[in-house]
Amino acid sequence: MLSGKGPFTVFAPTNAAFAKLPKGTIATLLKPENKSTLSAVLTYHVVAGKFNAAAVVEAIKANKGKFTVPTVQGGKLIATLDASNVILTDEKGNKSTVVIADVPASNGIIHAIDTVVMPN
Repeated sequence: MLSGKGPFTVFAPTNAAFAKLPKGTIATLLKPENKSTLSAVLTYHVVAGKFNAAAVVEAIKANKGKFTVPTVQGGKLIATLDASNVILTDEKGNKSTVVIADVPASNGIIHAIDTVVMPN
């Protein structure tokens, strides 16, 4: 999907974010029988459209401090601000902070996050 024309906004977990997952999570997701679950987790981090950090912050402020972000997976993330940091809250209540913003990609933009967000 990400090799498509886009544009896409990807909230990409850092290596440290993946390291925070419970032991065995990645190995379990990589099993052939869990392909659909892995796909759901990965596409939960992707949003259709190109949204730079300024646009995300503007959307949060324009919506009284909380903006619902629909993901390609079909779920949603809630974007809020903590001081100047963008925080994403997944459907399970887990929080992730954008640690690097506005990394250009050929078909969109990438924001690195410090925690893997999970769909419901």
